[in-house]
Amino acid sequence: MAAPLFLAEMLDIRVDDPIAFTFFTGYMAMLAASVFFFAERSAVEGKWKLSLLVSGLITGIAAVHYYYMRDYYLATQQTPTALRYIDWTLTVPLMCVEFYLLTKAAGAKIGLLWRLIAASVLMLVAGYIGEAFTDGSTFHSVLWGSISTVGYVYILYTAWYGEVAQLAKSTGDEIVIKGIRALGWFVLVGWAIYPIGYMCMKGGWLNTGLGWEASSVDLFYNIADVINKIGFGLVIYGIAVSGKSAAAVNETMPTAPTKGTTLPA
Repeated sequence: MAAPLFLAEMLDIRVDDPIAFTFFTGYMAMLAASVFFFAERSAVEGKWKLSLLVSGLITGIAAVHYYYMRDYYLATQQTPTALRYIDWTLTVPLMCVEFYLLTKAAGAKIGLLWRLIAASVLMLVAGYIGEAFTDGSTFHSVLWGSISTVGYVYILYTAWYGEVAQLAKSTGDEIVIKGIRALGWFVLVGWAIYPIGYMCMKGGWLNTGLGWEASSVDLFYNIADVINKIGFGLVIYGIAVSGKSAAAVNETMPTAPTKGTTLPA
């Protein structure tokens, strides 16, 4: 009797293949995160529901792509570059949407959203050209990697010192300020994992300089995706829950009597 398809796929995973392991783990983690974010939408205030919906979409889209990337890798033992960048083309702009939604109440204009999306598209298109159309030379890798970095630096600056950071500060809401700072740390540290993977491809600095295997690309990308996409959503969820808790505390606190009010004996 033939083994079920899912079991057959599991049997194809070698115990010494961390890339296959992270594809499976990434798929399940993204799926679980999506279920959590969608389920928790009903438990947060209305102003946070859209942000949590976007978080669920980010991890949900990624889960679908990881399902197919996992199968592609197991069947070919090659990097699913096209599927990877299709996923990023959808999810990275949505991550930029989170910055806009958090600062919209402070007066963020739609232009901010489009600038962040444009920067993310530049980052992804340049990265795709550098990776998918590589000729194996370091020049090609560095050229397109540098162009991609321009988009990344713009998003990083905007989150830490630019319009997003200034709008968050203008809200006077410590929860939002800390949330934007946490997302900024994800961009600074979490997104920095992707260039490590990029530089492992043929012609990349880590490939030519340190001899790192080109197969390491997927390992770093998978780890970065799980950290950043789920992490972004958890920050949004934390902001929403903290905001609800603060509102509940304010409602239960007694108000000071106004002038002329007679206190009970």
